[in-house]
Amino acid sequence: MLGILIAARIREMFREMGSPPDFAVVELGAGRGEMAEALGEWRYIPIETGGNLPRNVRGVIFSNEFFDALPVDAATVIDGTPRQLLVGVEGGRLAWVTGDRVTAAVEEYWRKFCPQAGMFEANLAALEWMDRIADALQSGFHFTIDYGYVTSEHIRFPQGTLMSYRRHRASEDVLADPGERDITSHVPFSALEERGGLRGLEKMARETLAQTLLHAGESDQFAAALAGATPEEDRARRLQLKSLLFGMGETFRTLIQRKAGK
Repeated sequence: MLGILIAARIREMFREMGSPPDFAVVELGAGRGEMAEALGEWRYIPIETGGNLPRNVRGVIFSNEFFDALPVDAATVIDGTPRQLLVGVEGGRLAWVTGDRVTAAVEEYWRKFCPQAGMFEANLAALEWMDRIADALQSGFHFTIDYGYVTSEHIRFPQGTLMSYRRHRASEDVLADPGERDITSHVPFSALEERGGLRGLEKMARETLAQTLLHAGESDQFAAALAGATPEEDRARRLQLKSLLFGMGETFRTLIQRKAGK
């Protein structure tokens, strides 16, 4: 369901660009390639975190829950000074330990994107990826889906945004069960927008995923997404759509940026 609707939105981008024959969709953090079939009408290039982006891409660089999984610098603010949060051992288990003052890059990030925070994460890797995306994209779109915040909203996270997941259960204790949990942090959309703008990526939209999916399904009233082979599949797809629009769709956000070029 998600793949069908994302493909419909990318199809609009393809048309906006004049349907170029060399149009490509590069997916960051493609994992098991679950989107490959939906995006297969164009040249599809899956990239993992350690992979190299192709050069001179004309098309879309797409990601779904990519930026939230990048490594971050954790920090705490003490008497107005941001200090490193390091991992140590206390009582036989991993624990946070306060370190030295953060680096200049982390401090600049704090002042720009989460200045009211008591604890925060600096996602410098996200900024590096924005540079790589801008360098790789000759013309077209950067299209990402994730959960996160803009600077004015970070006040809602006084203890930072780090979360861990194990067997679909969330926990704020990210140091428990080392090696057995997925650790994530909310995505700083303001940082992605600013870095992208500096590198020639113009913001076209930042909206809820529900808004993006409603726009994608508007042309055919979701007929393609809801067309099941059997009545049972038809009902299942309707439930999936409801879940996407009113569950994940309200929690996740979409950022679309465009780079003009030849």
